[in-house]
Amino acid sequence: QVELVESGGGLVQAGGSLRLSCAASGRTFSTMSWFRQAPGKEREFVAAASWSRVRTYYADSVKGRFTASRDNAKNTMYLQMNSLKPEDTAVYYCAADSPVISGAAGYKYWGQGTQVTVSS
Repeated sequence: QVELVESGGGLVQAGGSLRLSCAASGRTFSTMSWFRQAPGKEREFVAAASWSRVRTYYADSVKGRFTASRDNAKNTMYLQMNSLKPEDTAVYYCAADSPVISGAAGYKYWGQGTQVTVSS
């Protein structure tokens, strides 16, 4: 059975940092991704990292501030978030197994989400 479990969310002041983790079990994935969803908004792509750790992908809104990485030995993906802004406040989800990296609709597996709140 495949399971994705996120952790690491919390409350942080603007300009601060958080690191999210997504532990996968049941199988490995060539690409794993992060999405986020703020209240009243659609779920949006944030970042993705390949199994080889060579390729990473980012939404324009987080480029230069967020870093996605993988630890293949632990089958875990991370999202290091620096210089956080209030508009980064959302529930962050880990996702895996989709032919299109940035499209939420195609993903087969999702974690339960972790809340990130950035205060101004």
